[in-house]
Amino acid sequence: MKKPLLLVPLGALMFAGTGVAQDLVSGTWKIDLSKVDFSKKPDVYLLQGGMYSCKTCAPAYTVKADGTDQPVTGHPYYDTVAIKVVNDHEIQETDKKGGKVVATSTSTVSADGKKIVFSFTDSSDTNGGPPVTGKGEAELVAAGPAGSHAVSGSWRMGKMDTMSDNGLAWSWMLMGDQLMMKSNTGQSYTAKLDGTDAPMQGDPGVTSVSVKMPGKNIVVETDKRDGKPISVMTFTVGADGKSAKASVEDKLEMRTTTFDVVKQ
Repeated sequence: MKKPLLLVPLGALMFAGTGVAQDLVSGTWKIDLSKVDFSKKPDVYLLQGGMYSCKTCAPAYTVKADGTDQPVTGHPYYDTVAIKVVNDHEIQETDKKGGKVVATSTSTVSADGKKIVFSFTDSSDTNGGPPVTGKGEAELVAAGPAGSHAVSGSWRMGKMDTMSDNGLAWSWMLMGDQLMMKSNTGQSYTAKLDGTDAPMQGDPGVTSVSVKMPGKNIVVETDKRDGKPISVMTFTVGADGKSAKASVEDKLEMRTTTFDVVKQ
């Protein structure tokens, strides 16, 4: 099962100081996992005849479901996928890059076939640090074809029960006309606030970033891959300066996730 992404910089690193006057964005911010509204667009999988397809992955792929490493292309975080069928209601996935395991997940469909529970560990962009781990569940929207594995069908993300802190928090520091981001998983950038591209460090799937501040309490960050926008986050700090609303538009999978964020 495709790993859920909240599409924000990973990790947390507290900055001392608050940058410039009326700076509302500097500091460490953490997503409130209980207040995430996931996209209503479902993920679509098919496991049948010994083959597994992730139809909504970007790009989509189809591999043998025999537990062996199968090559996939176009995915910057992994280059092989292994799907092991545990039983008629459970599968395990192992992703590798350059022969090294970068992510694992287990997906188990309920007895009535209406819910799928998953757990994962993901070190694909943690730069040698601890992996991001989590557990969650999705609900069945449309069943797969007759005779297919129970994991087949369209599944709408319902909730994340748990996720490690390095997958929920990041830090910003406003310095004059620039915004700096750092994380303890190794991602960082320093970008001017005029929307010009700046290099993203430590993320194999994001090569550059551009940032604008249309208001003193609003940050619009656009992540790019080889010059092409792949996601846009709009972050709005509330009047209390301690909470924020954010939305992330995934331009590859054409879905939007919104969530509340709290300053630490």
